[in-house]
Amino acid sequence: MAPSSVVVTIEKPNNLSVVQINAATAGDDSPLLPADKQKAASPKQFTFSILLKIYRAFSCISWLAVGSNSLFRSIKKRVSQSEASADEVEEQDMEPRSRGKLYNFIKAFLAISIGALVVEVVAHYKKWNLNLVQPPWEVQGLVQWSYMAWLSFRLDYIAPTVMMLSQFCIVLFLIQSLDRLALCLGCFWIKFKKLKPQINGDDYDVEDPSSFPMVLVQIPMCNEREVYATSIGAACQLDWPRDRLLIQVLDDSDDPNLQLMINEEVHSWRQKGINIIYRHRLIRTGYKAGNLKSAMGCDYVQDYEFVAILDADFQPNPDFLKLTIPHFKGKPEVGLVQARWSFVNKDENLLSRLQNVNLCFHFEVEQQVNGMFLNFFGFNGTAGVWRIKALEDSGGWLERTTVEDMDIAVRAHLNGWKFVYLNDVKVLCELPESYEAYKKQQHRWHSGPMQLFRLCLPAILKSKISMWKKANLIFLFFLLRKLILPFYSFTLFCIILPLTMFIPEAELPLWVICYVPIFMSFLNILPSPKSFPFLVPYLLFENTMSVTKFNAMVSGLFQLGSSYEWVVTKKTGRSSESDLLALAERESKLAPAAAGEEKATMLRRHSESGLELLSKLKEVEAEVAGAPKKKKNRLYKKELGLAFLLLTAAARSLLSAHGVHFYFLLFQGLSFLVVGLDLIGEQVS
Repeated sequence: MAPSSVVVTIEKPNNLSVVQINAATAGDDSPLLPADKQKAASPKQFTFSILLKIYRAFSCISWLAVGSNSLFRSIKKRVSQSEASADEVEEQDMEPRSRGKLYNFIKAFLAISIGALVVEVVAHYKKWNLNLVQPPWEVQGLVQWSYMAWLSFRLDYIAPTVMMLSQFCIVLFLIQSLDRLALCLGCFWIKFKKLKPQINGDDYDVEDPSSFPMVLVQIPMCNEREVYATSIGAACQLDWPRDRLLIQVLDDSDDPNLQLMINEEVHSWRQKGINIIYRHRLIRTGYKAGNLKSAMGCDYVQDYEFVAILDADFQPNPDFLKLTIPHFKGKPEVGLVQARWSFVNKDENLLSRLQNVNLCFHFEVEQQVNGMFLNFFGFNGTAGVWRIKALEDSGGWLERTTVEDMDIAVRAHLNGWKFVYLNDVKVLCELPESYEAYKKQQHRWHSGPMQLFRLCLPAILKSKISMWKKANLIFLFFLLRKLILPFYSFTLFCIILPLTMFIPEAELPLWVICYVPIFMSFLNILPSPKSFPFLVPYLLFENTMSVTKFNAMVSGLFQLGSSYEWVVTKKTGRSSESDLLALAERESKLAPAAAGEEKATMLRRHSESGLELLSKLKEVEAEVAGAPKKKKNRLYKKELGLAFLLLTAAARSLLSAHGVHFYFLLFQGLSFLVVGLDLIGEQVS
């Protein structure tokens, strides 16, 4: 050993207390030594430590108590306000039917799950052998014997069936995920190559108005009290020669006062030189399709070459026609030019943010890719321009489904017409802000396509289009994206997943419930990058909406009564507020310019009209006898039933320490609870 070496012996501190460690880290001069070489902590330090821990415990308990109390008060308030009057029930969509077959199935499934959970809890604390290795003489009591018999029956008969169904749904899930991935790759290729629809020839000669084609603008509406004025005003400001443009306001409202106000709004614009007509049907049949069909039957329509359709809450920019109609020039095979939707209230609440994610993916990816590579996509019902000859060749508007826009698009595609999608041309509109309005909209959007598929399948098979186009229509457009998606979403994540908690032999792998869904949600959210913080809420909300979409798909496929219902999506007039501000700014800029005096006058007239109409609305409401009924938030029983079902399955997974399965079921159950209590979206009293 070298002379300079020093041997140091350190005793292992086996009995250090928490107080001693805390004192040392707090700057105490005493080193960390064994108890016999260090003085004990003072009673004051020990008391302080105990009091600190008690304080933290009580703070946590207090926080949980306040949160639980707030939650239970919200539930109690929802339950107390859920009693609706007979008039309200008539206005509500499918909710009285929630006591139908699907709701009864959910209730039965929930009751069985609760009973199974009780048995599993008893088995867990009794420490019964779950592997069926106990000899018969070790089984104590009838309950344990019944439990063992259930395990044997489950292993031999139920588990194989559940595994087969789950594998089938997983295959559908993977196919749909591959389709979504292919669409994203197609969108990436479009961005990478900077592909855009091209215009043939030169623009129209501004000096020669006769070079512009004749355009008909149709604004179908029904009881659109909140938005009719701004939609009419936006259409009247379209930059197109006045003698080459006709605006039809197609009003199906059943309120005489509202009809009068819309007619007055049309009359005020006609006095300013706008070629605009007000039409009201005496016999309101066929909903929007019947309204458009009636308008196209007018004799003067034969003088027009194109028709632009704008729903009541859509407000196109003045250059809308100049950006869309040139794409028909030199392309006689083009029958439709579709613009993209833009939302004025996408940041209004959580519900509108989640809708924006879905619709951004629909327009940015689905519509753009299908339009660029297939020249076909589903018409969105508004913000599009049709060649009137294409409508006539395809049979015109039919009243056989509630998705007349998809119906005419499919028939036009079967007749050889091509579609053009313009992702850069955006038309302002608004999203439904209440869950009730959104649910009604989604029911119509998912029941109509299945109803249409039954009607169109023979025509698709007999059509003269190529086999590739037939396969795309049948397998991708209808079956995969309209039937398979809602089917596996509901079956796999709302039925099979909680079921596997009680049948562990058929447990779903982690990549099915976690990795792949998160990756697909990431792809869905790419077109709206500002929504990345809502990735997990979006994934949970999409699974929550699967019950509505599945119910709608089944009703449309089997032509149940609810598939024929058309409920106008409620508007709040958010776009009206922003539009009035935009008009005021534009008016202030145009007023000093001498060349823009006429246009400034038109904008000023529109603002005045809005104030006049607002005062008239207040007068009409004041004349209504009796106090108006207050609208209330509702309870959605199917969503609540699934919430308790998923939470029951989460409790069962907690016994087995499943980890990710538990957290997914817990948060998915809570999301169903939030939606079932109508705590998402616009809140009313």
